[in-house]
Amino acid sequence: MTGRRTMLARAASMRREPTEAEKRLWRYLSGARLGGLKFRRQAIIGNRIADFFCPAKGLIVEIDGDTHDRERDEALDRRLVEQYGYRTLRLTNADVLDNMDGVLHHIEDVARHLPDRWPHPNPFPEGEGL
Repeated sequence: MTGRRTMLARAASMRREPTEAEKRLWRYLSGARLGGLKFRRQAIIGNRIADFFCPAKGLIVEIDGDTHDRERDEALDRRLVEQYGYRTLRLTNADVLDNMDGVLHHIEDVARHLPDRWPHPNPFPEGEGL
């Protein structure tokens, strides 16, 4: 349980202190503004904290800074596909800061080609039901 608490605390800290690229992208991903898709920030998936996660499509969006290890990231991404069927889309800080329109189009395009994880809409409006 301590590991889970540590992950939750770390994710909360990351939400309070986002990078400029994360702030800018979240403006478009929050409130289902991008094609009606709902995203979560700093979602904990297994032993990883994803920058943004769209549960309906199983799509993770990561903004990689200069310190990322490409080979390690690719191995982690493969593991998420194997374990959960989640696809990871990686962007750079420069992508987000310099080409937001292109980034948004790319995210929408990738999401459009992923199957819906839930074939039927939730019968309960948000906040209702069991």
